[in-house]
Amino acid sequence: KPATPARPRSDSASPVSSTIRILVADDHLVYRIGIRNLIGSESGFEVVGEASDGLQAIELYRKLKPDVLLLDLRMPRSGGIEVVNAVCKEFRSAHILIVTSYQTEEEIFQVLQAGALGYILKDMGREMLIGAIRAVHAGTRWVSPSIQRQFADRVLRQQLTAREMEVLRLMARGLTNREIANVFSISASTVKNHVNSLLTKLEVADRTEAVSLCLSRGIVSLEYL
Repeated sequence: KPATPARPRSDSASPVSSTIRILVADDHLVYRIGIRNLIGSESGFEVVGEASDGLQAIELYRKLKPDVLLLDLRMPRSGGIEVVNAVCKEFRSAHILIVTSYQTEEEIFQVLQAGALGYILKDMGREMLIGAIRAVHAGTRWVSPSIQRQFADRVLRQQLTAREMEVLRLMARGLTNREIANVFSISASTVKNHVNSLLTKLEVADRTEAVSLCLSRGIVSLEYL
């Protein structure tokens, strides 16, 4: 299940209602129409406003105080990250779901760090979108499974030291501990310590599994070996 607990949202930005009131912010009219029709057919959902650029999204959020803001990542006059920063600074309880075509790792990381509770791609199915809206409305973090994987890989890379990454790349090239030691002019026992640390952090049993995991998840790439 792609939902994970998020930070508590104690203050209230909108009136309590049995209907989830939604503000849609996207610069493409056809997409806004599609979302409005989709949501309008779902019981308990209501689109209360539409914004075609970032500044309008902020203004309408202040005016309407929706339960959930569906926000495109890249829009005119103010981008998604700037909108999230502005809204969350003013409304700590804001529930924002990013709905976009883009999934660069840094943008995902920044917008979730800024305060968005969810991130989903526009090519998702109807049921996934409705589920994401419900989760975000409940204060639960929701991201697409593929994006969860990106975050897990980012966290994993951050756990590895620069030396461990160098050792990992040489392991992927098939070098032994002794050969790696010669490359860095260090002892084989020091390399062994790096390898053992890698295996622990990657939660794998041996060198082969470590290399296979990191290649499959893009932590190291064959084109740079």
